[in-house]
Amino acid sequence: MHYTAEQVKALAPYRRAVELRGRQSDLRDLFLCHAWDDRRGAATELHDLLDAKNVSVWFSEKDVLLGQPFMREIDRGLAKSRAGLVLITPALLERVDNRGVSDKELSELLARDQLIPVVHRTTYDEVRKVSPLLGSRNGLDTAEDSMEVIATKIAELVAINNELATGDGDCGRP
Repeated sequence: MHYTAEQVKALAPYRRAVELRGRQSDLRDLFLCHAWDDRRGAATELHDLLDAKNVSVWFSEKDVLLGQPFMREIDRGLAKSRAGLVLITPALLERVDNRGVSDKELSELLARDQLIPVVHRTTYDEVRKVSPLLGSRNGLDTAEDSMEVIATKIAELVAINNELATGDGDCGRP
């Protein structure tokens, strides 16, 4: 697996945050922030790819049961996730620009400095027009790597960080 220098730099805050937080049994590895319009397409694809790689992902389509209060469940999902993964699509940018649910999730994840952006079918220039803070973060882009490769990179990072947080394995350290 090859990581660009920008990807290593972008993922470093996530690595530090996980090391500091430690491993807790009730935490998910990631909270998947996405636009409602992407829930049955790209968001499900990314979730399923990560799930197949044993990454525990809080995903509204799977974790909010019928009859549950949607915003409260999102709040719980955010609280019980080590870090955030935001799938940035044109639909998400529209939601953020109009202050939808995605905007609230994104604000919380940005405040924690534990956010991995995945740009899909848009560009960082478009992201910066809507959210300069989000657009300033380096991340992964489906224009450069397939969703499968991106999921593999994220899964490898999660596995390394889980080892660091629990002390299981040296991860190349003396």
